[in-house]
Amino acid sequence: MKLDFSAISLDRQAEYRALLAKTPEVSSDYSFVNLWAWGEAHALSWAWADGLVWLRQGQPRPALWAPVGPWEQVDWPRLRPRLYGEEFTRLPESLAVRMARALPGTRIKTERHNWDYLYRASELAELPGNRFHAKRNLLRQFQKHHDWRYEPLDDQNVEKVLAVQGQWCQWHNCEFSPSLAAEDRAIAKVMRHFADLRPLLGGMILVDGQAAAFTVGEPLPPDTLLIHFEKGLASYKGIYQAINREFVARQPGFAQVNREQDVGDLGLRQAKLSYQPLAFIRKYSLTWC
Repeated sequence: MKLDFSAISLDRQAEYRALLAKTPEVSSDYSFVNLWAWGEAHALSWAWADGLVWLRQGQPRPALWAPVGPWEQVDWPRLRPRLYGEEFTRLPESLAVRMARALPGTRIKTERHNWDYLYRASELAELPGNRFHAKRNLLRQFQKHHDWRYEPLDDQNVEKVLAVQGQWCQWHNCEFSPSLAAEDRAIAKVMRHFADLRPLLGGMILVDGQAAAFTVGEPLPPDTLLIHFEKGLASYKGIYQAINREFVARQPGFAQVNREQDVGDLGLRQAKLSYQPLAFIRKYSLTWC
């Protein structure tokens, strides 16, 4: 029996989150907010079958993602006829290895650009020791030279976030970059539905009473704070260090922070590595030989 795919919808958000909590290894791709935000850009759809949620992308090429739910219980040989010939992408390492062993005639390949960066929450909040000296210095410069304050995000200050994003996009010419334009649409979609996407979290920094940076995140099981978006106005030196630190420091109870992928952008990769990641969630593609 073929999988029956349909558009991702808000009305099954709670059911999806319940299955996500049962997934053995959770990467950033599979948060409901990411599916909702990037659904149009990746032409995403889902199918509910066998106690799992199957995800399919249509862009940039057709492929299945990892199933969401207790996939350690899946009888992969039984599903082989249904899956034969399908390409998989964004498979967490433990699942990729499991599937390759259970499905003869497949091979896996690392997707370095899709690896998630994991950090100790306490280190991002405290910036301790020599490893974070440069980050602390930039943070102190920002704090010293600006009249600033931190403000939690809610559905009442959405317009402030969109104003910052609009200025950021003007500076970075989003309209001429397909990837930045897609991100701009994803941010607008999430912010317009901020009240519907619980438990979405966020914060902003205001300088002289005007919004100058924001970040948006959510809890990811079992104890991870996932950062979806983080933007700041470059005219305020050190503002990225400030919004990063202030947001994480105000979110108690998280052991680690997932700052998503670098999508193969070398500048973004360098920036993420500069925060001294604790580990990575390695992801793979799976194809048939």
